[in-house]
Amino acid sequence: MAILGLPGGMEWVIILVVVLLLFGPSRLPQLGKSIGKTMKAIRDGVDGTGDDDDEDLEDETPTKASKSDE
Repeated sequence: MAILGLPGGMEWVIILVVVLLLFGPSRLPQLGKSIGKTMKAIRDGVDGTGDDDDEDLEDETPTKASKSDE
């Protein structure tokens, strides 16, 4: 069961070093910001509090009654 557990202290250090080597110190703030925005968008989508683009599309689509009036 220990194999499926969360990483411990030394594993986190190794993961952070690998991320630092891959992206470099200048890209880490941008990476963190984009991950935060993604997590917020997912959370809003699950809660249903995000912007609903479907409602906008329904308002713009013409109805059958307006097509027959032409």
